[in-house]
Amino acid sequence: MLTGKQKRFLRSKAHHLSPIFQVGKTGVTDNMITQIDEALEKRELIKISILQNNFENKNEVAQELADGAQAQIVQIIGNTIILYKESSNNKEIQLP
Repeated sequence: MLTGKQKRFLRSKAHHLSPIFQVGKTGVTDNMITQIDEALEKRELIKISILQNNFENKNEVAQELADGAQAQIVQIIGNTIILYKESSNNKEIQLP
């Protein structure tokens, strides 16, 4: 679990990032979870946007993505989710 201080640090790191995945009307798929897991291994911190045509609860979408990719939810703000997962090979972010 991430502490408040760690989440604050990761939010500041994620501020300049653009969303690299979009969850649309099809919702969360296994293929999407696999791709997010691979992206987290490379980047450790990613943003995901939830499109207007997705009618699922954004908290449930975020939890489903985090559980599938074994990641931590840093923040859900508006229709944007920030996920963090410590990389095993490409560790760049040092948490406080």
